[in-house]
Formats: sequence, C-alpha cells, structure tokens
Amino acid sequence: MSVFPELVTGREDELAPGPWRVERGAAARGRASCDLVARVLEVPLGADATARVVRAHELLHARVSPHPRHLADALDEVDARALECAEELRVNELLARLGHDVARLADGSERAGGERVAAAGDWAEAVCFAVAVAGTGAERPFLTGVRRARPEWVGGLRATVRAARSRVGGLSSERLGATTLDEVGRPRGFVEATLEVARLLTRARGARAPLGPDELRRYRRALADGGRRVPSGRFAELALVDARALARDPVPALRRTRPSVTGVDLRYPSRLATDPLRRAFARPGRVVGGVVLVDQSGSMAIDVEELAGLVRRSPGALVLGYSHRPGDHGVTPNAWVLVAGGRVARSIPPGNVGNGVDGPALRLALAERRRGEPVVWVTDGQVTDSNDHPDEALALECARLVERHGVVLVRSLAAAAGALRRPARQSTAERRAFGRIGAMIHL
Repeated sequence: MSVFPELVTGREDELAPGPWRVERGAAARGRASCDLVARVLEVPLGADATARVVRAHELLHARVSPHPRHLADALDEVDARALECAEELRVNELLARLGHDVARLADGSERAGGERVAAAGDWAEAVCFAVAVAGTGAERPFLTGVRRARPEWVGGLRATVRAARSRVGGLSSERLGATTLDEVGRPRGFVEATLEVARLLTRARGARAPLGPDELRRYRRALADGGRRVPSGRFAELALVDARALARDPVPALRRTRPSVTGVDLRYPSRLATDPLRRAFARPGRVVGGVVLVDQSGSMAIDVEELAGLVRRSPGALVLGYSHRPGDHGVTPNAWVLVAGGRVARSIPPGNVGNGVDGPALRLALAERRRGEPVVWVTDGQVTDSNDHPDEALALECARLVERHGVVLVRSLAAAAGALRRPARQSTAERRAFGRIGAMIHL
C-alpha cells in the first residue's frame, strides 16, 4: 500500500511543505514514527485495520505535532518524557474524534510492560505511559500489569489519566489540533493541550506514588490547577554551577606568615629593635581551610561583607551555597560556589525558595574537603524533599552524615568562620538545637 504524507496539508506554522521518505514499519511499539525534521515516516504498509490506524496516528503527527524546536523550548518548564507522552495523548484524542478505532492501538506488550515498570518501582514512567495510552486499547492491559506488582498505584494512575484527559477533552477539535502560532511563536494546539498536560505530568512524575485514601485525596487536589505539589519523598538532583564560570573578586587575606626568631626570610627587621624576642624572620603560618556549606533557602540571606570576612579569616576555605526551586526538574541551578581560592563571587546567586538538595549538597561538601579539614554547615536544621516538603527519612539521612563525618552545624557565616579557625567536635546537645536534623541525632 502506498502512503503519501506530502498530501497532508493545512499546517499554519513555519513547517514548509516538502518531500517525505516513507519506510516500512510495523504495528508494534517503537516500530512506527514520524520525524518532522528529516521528513521520514515509518509506518506499517499492510491493508489490515490495525495498520490503517497506526498509519493514521503517524500521519496526524505530521499534521499537528510541533516542530522539535518548540519541544526544546518547552523543556525549561516541563520534563522531556512528560512532553512526549502528553503529545501522544493529544494525537490519540484527535484520532478518536476523527472516527478511528483507537482500541487497536495496542501490540500485546502492555500488560508485561506495566508489571515490569511497577516491579522496578518506576512511578515516573508508569504515570507517563498511562497517560500516553489513555483511551486506547493499551490502557487497560497496562493498568492490569501494574496491579499485579503494585496494586496500590492504580488509584493514583487513574486519577492522573482523568486529570490529563479532562484538559484535552474540554477543547474543541479545532483548538486541539491548531497549528497557528501564538504571540510568542508557538503552535496554539500544542500550547493549550500538550503543554498543559505536560505540566501536570511533570508534577505527577515528581511526586511520590500516593498510598492509601488520605494520600490519594491530597494527590488529586495537587493535580488540580493551582494545587500544591505533593511530597516526592526524595531529594532533587544536584545542578551545580561550574566554579570556573563564576567571576570572583580577590579579597586581601590575613597574614599567612608569622614572626620567628630563626629563618631565612628577614621580613620584619624593625622587630630587632622593638621585639624583646627579636622575631624578625618570617615563617609560614597555618592557612585556615575547610568547607562551608550554606543553606540559602527561604529568608536566609547572605551578606557579601560576611563572606569577605570569612575569606580573610579562612583564606583556604571553600564555600558552597544551595537552594532548590520546588518541583524544578534540573533546569535551574540549585548549588553554586560562593568562595574558592581566596576569591568571592561578585554576585551572590539568590536562593530558590526551597531546600530540596540538602543531602546531595552535604555529600558534595564532604567530597570536596581535604584530609583533616572541617566541614561546617550553615543551616536552620530543616530538610525538605524536591517539592519542599519536610521528610523524616531525608532528615535522618542528613543526620547520619553529620554524625559520621563530624559536620559542625552553625546558624551564620560569622559562626562558620569561628568554627573553621577553632575546629572542635560538636556535642550532641549542641546539634540537637538544629531543627529536624538535630531531632534525628542518635536515633
């Protein structure tokens, strides 16, 4: 059977008409595709009903799906996998409205796939795939497979599917498939449907799978427009700004030598007359170093003068700051170098409201210290997950690191400077004054 994607017309965006190459595919997952850049359509060429529906699905991608440039631009706010699955939902919804039997969009692998994803504990993939196949013949067997391994997940998956379908179901077919560009140059159907569903899916992927009626109710509320994100139960990944990319101003350090009665460097000849001990020679002094980790969440502001003072007193110190934007999926930096090599960053990166990366940031600080150096953590003792919810398990994880590695907890940079110059083991009573971390000490 011949297929002519060149005959697909009606696009009103910047994708110009042109020749396509059609390659033989199959009615199986991963064996059919539409590449808008290379203009390659891979589809089954058979005359059976399933092959016809799969061809129609890929041709609809050629008609309404956005240019990859628009997909890349959207990755600042949504997850790539969420965006991919949201576009599948939009295309399948349009396909059903055109009268195609979307129940045929299944290849028999869904039940085993659902069981495998659930057994691996991959909630993020489960929630995305459930939305991608929503309303098709693949939805029920996929959920059946999930139920075999994680029956407690099914309620949350169904809630996500309902929320996603409600966002596309309320749009007319004209708006759902629109390729006219909006005021910032994005296809309107993509913005109104795909991007909205992708935002929902990004939140759902970042959440912890709801277990039990209470968590499921909170999860449903979180899926609503404007709903607060639910707990994720895990730290976000660290997105560190490369220290070499930050311009820094040098700070005059305290004297790195000390007077001595012996030596080869006659640095202070005036002391021969003024110092009873005649300490006129210079000998190397101890350069105070160490690592300072600074929690910049919430209202914990950092004063540049305090940083400069810390460098003068501890010229060898490395100072790291961190704060995570709740729900961010790795686009926004959440950790940065404030001081390195006796230089202070010219501008202090603002905090991102939340904590979110306490554990990964603390591990980075521990990895950066040299043998024998202290690690000082400027913190209020609060620990939150990637969605900025307090989490006891994560607080316990940080408390264990504090105990195991002798991390000193302080509440200000001024106190950090003192802790670096006079390293001393912190008592349990002192650590217990620091919020959730302190409460977990020795538990």
